[in-house]
Amino acid sequence: MTLNVGIIGTGWFSNVHADILTRMDGVAVNAFAGSSLAKAEQSALRYASSKPYASVEQMLDQAKPDAVYICVPPFAHGDIERQLIERGIPFLVEKPLGTGMGEPLAIAEAVKKAGLTTSVGYHFRYADAASRAADLLRDRTAGMALGYWMGDMPQVYWWRKQEGSGGQFIEQTTHIVDLLRYLLGEVEEVYAAFAQRAMHERHEGVTVHDVGTVTMKLASGAVATISNTCILPEGGQVGLTVYTAQGQVEVRPDKLIVTEKGVLTEHRNAGNPYERENEAFIRAVRTGDVSGIRSSYADAARTMAVTHAALRSAQSGLPVRVAYGE
Repeated sequence: MTLNVGIIGTGWFSNVHADILTRMDGVAVNAFAGSSLAKAEQSALRYASSKPYASVEQMLDQAKPDAVYICVPPFAHGDIERQLIERGIPFLVEKPLGTGMGEPLAIAEAVKKAGLTTSVGYHFRYADAASRAADLLRDRTAGMALGYWMGDMPQVYWWRKQEGSGGQFIEQTTHIVDLLRYLLGEVEEVYAAFAQRAMHERHEGVTVHDVGTVTMKLASGAVATISNTCILPEGGQVGLTVYTAQGQVEVRPDKLIVTEKGVLTEHRNAGNPYERENEAFIRAVRTGDVSGIRSSYADAARTMAVTHAALRSAQSGLPVRVAYGE
């Protein structure tokens, strides 16, 4: 029996998911909804089984998908998730869950009450590097961690607006925060310093910070610092390094680097984390077995709580305790 999947959003990442889904046996992307019918039509053209819809409500009522992928900008979350919860439709949503904590907390509670299968696009968790790092760190005491997301500014209008993206730490560096939680556990308190140094002078309408550093206290007793910038002209570095008495464990997007007593060992990722993420979600929708999903909506809301606390700390200049809404 074919599993029909609808996709909300028409950006590049919608196609990344759609391409993976169409390569799966017994899965069809049967619907696209976007901010306009024209955009939905353009996306649907790539997939023979897909039809475009002018609104989310129309897509859900007419296409009746078995599952839905939400690939929209941070500011657009809220009503989409509520419509899916009301209809009992499982969904995979791309990070972050919003620009603030109000909507994610309310949606997390509604998802819990509905007992709905959900997944969030924290694909780092599905990478070989993260899995190997988790295995290594299970028997080691982590002293501290240093994380970083250093790059350029994405060229989309909403990303440059604080109300559109939530800023780099919430929209982009959230991957590193989530990886930190996955490997070392919960964050209890943060102290952040953010600033605008250059991008607001180079581009019109930029209201997000372009540099920032966040110091964190973890429940385990470990400490961490995660820094980011979008000031670079191109390229940059992304990763998380954990320091232990046995040596360093560094997770990068494409590999794990382990350094012990001067010996450096690299383990390159073999599988595609995006494919694993999709396979785990589709399997859960088909069978009810959610054990393969490494980031549920409830868990992702905890990552959002950390990144939002960092923004509040940067705004106030004071340390902020992380409130998980429990």
